[in-house]
Amino acid sequence: MKIIVAPDSFKGSMTSVEAGKQIKRAILEVIPDTEIVELPMADGGEGTVEAVLQAIKGEMVQTRVHDPIGREMLASFGWLPEKQVAVIETAAASGLPLLIGDELNPHAASSFGTGKIIGHALEKGAKTIILGLGGSATVDGGVGILQALGMKVFDTTGNELDRVGGELWKIGRLDLTGIDARLTVVKLIIASDVTNPLLGYEGAIRIFGPQKGVKAEELELFEAGMANFARVVEAATGTSKMAELPGSGAAGGIGFLLRSVMNVEFKSGLELVLELANFEQHLNGTDLVITGEGKIDAQSAYGKVPVGIARIALANSIPVIAFAGMVEESAEKLVQEGVTLALPIIDGPMTLEEAMAAGPELLYKAVKSFLQIYHLRS
Repeated sequence: MKIIVAPDSFKGSMTSVEAGKQIKRAILEVIPDTEIVELPMADGGEGTVEAVLQAIKGEMVQTRVHDPIGREMLASFGWLPEKQVAVIETAAASGLPLLIGDELNPHAASSFGTGKIIGHALEKGAKTIILGLGGSATVDGGVGILQALGMKVFDTTGNELDRVGGELWKIGRLDLTGIDARLTVVKLIIASDVTNPLLGYEGAIRIFGPQKGVKAEELELFEAGMANFARVVEAATGTSKMAELPGSGAAGGIGFLLRSVMNVEFKSGLELVLELANFEQHLNGTDLVITGEGKIDAQSAYGKVPVGIARIALANSIPVIAFAGMVEESAEKLVQEGVTLALPIIDGPMTLEEAMAAGPELLYKAVKSFLQIYHLRS
């Protein structure tokens, strides 16, 4: 028997690599002679670097940067020396998990640290940079990234602004002349499954702002600031209508600024990881695919890892079993997408905190229980 193990991370509980280890552990206890192919997955957010390095052997590089609110920290990115490719997660230096409770501060949170990681990758000689846009704590439109790489920002009276954060209504002009020249030749691939535009009811502020700390009464202020920023960027770059393109609202507007200033390629984060992992080739001779993520619900149909995998497996008539911390009733619709069965891993009453802490063991037990039944019937 051949089983592909391809989970996403169970956010807050375990990485995709750790989830894969627990699934493998269960398989080997129930069906010891199974051929197991481990392919940890990600969609451009947390875990993307780890998933890519698992698929293509590379190394993890550490660099000292600043977190979203300016504290020094160590962040990591993936480096593939043979291909001179850097794999960077926005979440590594600018992510929500770096802030706790009332530390969320959309007024001050900056993507500056991500820019510093990009600079480090350029120093290593990167010819291609894969930037995963997911899990950011910022709504700064990517200003911090380009400030870290040489862009200057001025207010409406001509004074230079050192740190703007999300207060984009303050910006009057951008000076792009000092941006690192290497950005004109490096190939930048943005990995993101977010298709939202920059502005409007489906835009960066109204859809993603609240999770980054934007209060309900501040939504209009931040939206007006983002609209002002769009006008300033268009004046500085000579571009137009970039704000309307799918993905421009990704990571608090980072997608918009980078596509306005640089020649970038947008790719689905999941599709990129699947491609790098040669997922379709591994399907040859496969009997079963086991995947999973923290929560499976109706939203999973919009490109989350289990469904993305299931669609490919369905075309090859291979069953897919998905495990999750929580499975909502609406997830039954996912059968049409190729998810044969979606199973929760929680086996009794417990708090969210308890479930998160016990996640790896719960996943192991759930997979083992399923396989004992599956193996008897096969």
